[in-house]
Amino acid sequence: MIVTVNGVEKKLRKGSTLKQAVAGEVYHPGACIAVHLSTETVREVTNDFALVTPMGDMVLHLYDTPEAKLFRNYVEAIKGVRIRWSTKDIVAFGSFPTEIPRDSSEGTYKRFECFFSLGGNDNQTTYVMISKVNQKKAFGAGSGVIGKITVGRHLLKVLPEGYAITDIHPVVSETSQDNVVVTDDLSYKLTEGCSVNTNVLIELDRESPMSAEQVLVLGSKGYFNVSEGTGTFMGCRDDMDVDMKEERTSVREVGSVGIRNTGTGKGHLLIYKERRQLSPSINIAGKVIRGSALVARSTAGSKVTVDTVPRRIMSVGMTQAAGAAFLEGYGLKQKRTGDLSDDAIIVEQTPESTMVALNAGEIETFGVPRDQVYRISITAEDAKTVQYFKKVTGLSHKPVGQLKVQFSYPGMAMVTFFGDTSRAQSLYPQNPFTKCKKGDIGVTNQSRPQHGLIGIRLQDSDTYGPTGEEGYGTNIVGKFLGDLSNMDSLDDEQIIYITEAKI
Repeated sequence: MIVTVNGVEKKLRKGSTLKQAVAGEVYHPGACIAVHLSTETVREVTNDFALVTPMGDMVLHLYDTPEAKLFRNYVEAIKGVRIRWSTKDIVAFGSFPTEIPRDSSEGTYKRFECFFSLGGNDNQTTYVMISKVNQKKAFGAGSGVIGKITVGRHLLKVLPEGYAITDIHPVVSETSQDNVVVTDDLSYKLTEGCSVNTNVLIELDRESPMSAEQVLVLGSKGYFNVSEGTGTFMGCRDDMDVDMKEERTSVREVGSVGIRNTGTGKGHLLIYKERRQLSPSINIAGKVIRGSALVARSTAGSKVTVDTVPRRIMSVGMTQAAGAAFLEGYGLKQKRTGDLSDDAIIVEQTPESTMVALNAGEIETFGVPRDQVYRISITAEDAKTVQYFKKVTGLSHKPVGQLKVQFSYPGMAMVTFFGDTSRAQSLYPQNPFTKCKKGDIGVTNQSRPQHGLIGIRLQDSDTYGPTGEEGYGTNIVGKFLGDLSNMDSLDDEQIIYITEAKI
């Protein structure tokens, strides 16, 4: 069978599941997938059908009635029928044969409602009628109503006799509730002709480089954590402590990707489901070009895989040689600084922003020997403490972070690093340690004057933490896994490089 996956047709075995369909696609395990049902399947479940005429389309919204079910059965028979007559009260399309039994019950029909009629009480001359006025009358096919014309009502006044319904098809919208199933169940069975979206594809806006980079950072895990799934937008609040300024703003169209540029929610990502007016506090970072159903049907707590055009240009964490090949793939030249050897690890990239890098044409990559990039493990359960540490070190947006030495002295039981006192205001005290061990990383919380200071413990202590504070003034972040032998002899303001990854 043929299934379209992310806009490309795939040939799969009959009875295949989403597991087979997503193989090789941009997809994060556990994230939601949108399955657009085939036209035949949609016909069975949708409540909206387009009646196509030479002068335009009308949309018939079906009621939940037996007559509506009959309409689904006779769609092919109705295609091609013409306007048999049009009066001030009624428009009649027909005729066509059915098996609808004769029923002389009188029906009540409101303006624009649609129903069946039997010409001469003979079901071989069945008509579909649309009422132009409120009326009560018997038309030979019972009193039931098929549905109501919701779009294109003006055509009922201008369509002349003899004009045909040239086609009838389900109204298929990518965000329609009727024709899309959103699931994370990879055992979901697919049918012939259906379409699958595994990700939301976003085209980034070059006029908003900071906002575009925020989208790339939030999606660097391969997905967005959905914090809100309102009627207006899908949101992600994973990183709302960012440096941001006003960039391009405009009317927020459906599919616009916005980043809040001011206030307590600075960095908040919003993908719009409805059109909203321009807001100077929302930068336009890009637009959705595929996967709108995943945005429309997302719910808080779910995950949505994200892909972008362009993808993020971040060589930090690669070797100088791998970085050169990576940048060449984007048509960018590499300028090596620091350790120039192929095996050196890139710890800084200038410029860092993807959009600025594309415009620059040349990227400076600063390398250091592999043994100068130290492994750490972040174990803190307090989200504020983790966020603070990652923000100060840069681990919030790149794989290699850095710490600047505040004080180091031979024989000292700790080494301390500069923090950020303004960001540290929210570092509330956590459960104090009972024993601080060699290699523990900690920050001074806001209960002490030196709040925000970061330290590494170089000797075990029952009393003092990584920054020299007692337990109540210390929030433990994690563990330093690298070589500690030289940490007491670093120069003031020297930079050390840290990573959670295996490099």
